[in-house]
Amino acid sequence: METALLGSFISAMATVLGAVPILFIKQLSEKWKDMLVAFTAGIMVSASMFGLIPQSLNESGIALLTLGLLIGIVSLDLIEKNIPHVDVENGSRIRGFDSKALLVLVALFIHNIPEGLSTGFSYASASEGLGTMVAVAIGAQNMPEGLVLAVFLLRSNVGKLRLLALVTLTGLMEVVSAVIGYFTASYVDSLIGIGLAFAAGAMLFIAYKELIPESHGHGYERPSTYSFIIGLIVMIYIAHWFG
Repeated sequence: METALLGSFISAMATVLGAVPILFIKQLSEKWKDMLVAFTAGIMVSASMFGLIPQSLNESGIALLTLGLLIGIVSLDLIEKNIPHVDVENGSRIRGFDSKALLVLVALFIHNIPEGLSTGFSYASASEGLGTMVAVAIGAQNMPEGLVLAVFLLRSNVGKLRLLALVTLTGLMEVVSAVIGYFTASYVDSLIGIGLAFAAGAMLFIAYKELIPESHGHGYERPSTYSFIIGLIVMIYIAHWFG
């Protein structure tokens, strides 16, 4: 439990780490932002395909693996359809910490729930290194998310200290949901396999629906492609080290 709590906390605080640069710079080039997002996508795809899915298959078999994948994909699809995204361009037109900024924060709280559950399920698995692997993958995804949220809040005239506090609160939601996922899977063994598949489905959905298209939208497709492949390879090495 202590390891799961520590891993989920570090993963969640990657959101804050992503927001830190906004204290020193006001703008990140589109090229580097796209490469960072693509790198994150590579990490998430690799963690799903080489870690979560094989372990779920070992834990529960093909039927529950399929069910868990579909639940993860549909859950994220429903969240994406019904919860607004952080739109930095629109955020630049907001003045004051108004209801829209509050809505974005609530949205990120909800988005972080399946990510935390994924980490909790992974630490509850029989595979010793899987939890760390997934925590790294989720943490990598949290960094650009934290940066985008920080830019949004800054353009909404939120002070930098308050900005960091709000970003930290959204990250802590992952810790809470990770603990829930860990204890749920620990007491109901049959949920571990389907939970791992849920995590894989959620991560694959995020990577393909959000991260990859975003990394190819500003004319830097080639460096983003290389960055995606590097992220995939990095996670393979992490899986090998923690194997």
